[in-house]
Amino acid sequence: MLSEYLTVAKASEITLIERKSKFIGRAQPAGSVAEAEEFIRDISKKHWDAAHNVYAYIVGTNAEQQKCYDDGEPSGTSGLPTLEAIKALNLTNVVVVVTRYFGGTLLGRGGLIRAYGSAAAEALRAAGIVRCVPHRRIKLTVDYPQMGKVQNELVNSGVFICDILYATEVTFVVDIQPERAEQVYRMVQDLTADQFQWGLVSEVYRQLSPEELP
Repeated sequence: MLSEYLTVAKASEITLIERKSKFIGRAQPAGSVAEAEEFIRDISKKHWDAAHNVYAYIVGTNAEQQKCYDDGEPSGTSGLPTLEAIKALNLTNVVVVVTRYFGGTLLGRGGLIRAYGSAAAEALRAAGIVRCVPHRRIKLTVDYPQMGKVQNELVNSGVFICDILYATEVTFVVDIQPERAEQVYRMVQDLTADQFQWGLVSEVYRQLSPEELP
């Protein structure tokens, strides 16, 4: 059974300057460890001339896979604050890389922790936080005369219509939160006098902003 989780909506990039050192923070969704590590390799290759390419990622709907790396910075001053920035927002399936170009002034342990943590947090906020909510993808088939009223009620009920297929009958492909499936089924049953077909296609995730949630 699918579990709800928070992640980022898109890739982002921000820049912070701390005592002449430049910190470039990047965040991106990552659905697997392989995807996260590919992103890290790409950034490290692009910024081969940087002093450090620090990273952290959390992957898995229950945050099963976690890793951070200091890339030459003093232990615990960069990779861990980057990882903690992800944890502070309760995110998973996300990777963050913070690239540092040294500006000539040492920041000390406290300064490094603040700089890397701030760059990671800003990159995550810039990427946008979304909630991935389990839905059931349903195929709902009705006769043409019933199409209009069924479609209107689906829309008014906040059901996501993914597609409409036109053949000898009309099939709506819809995503419904599991706890609402029975309610929507009964609604369609009443509208059509039980003249409809209803079939589960799969369980899927839909990304919702916090404002979209009931």
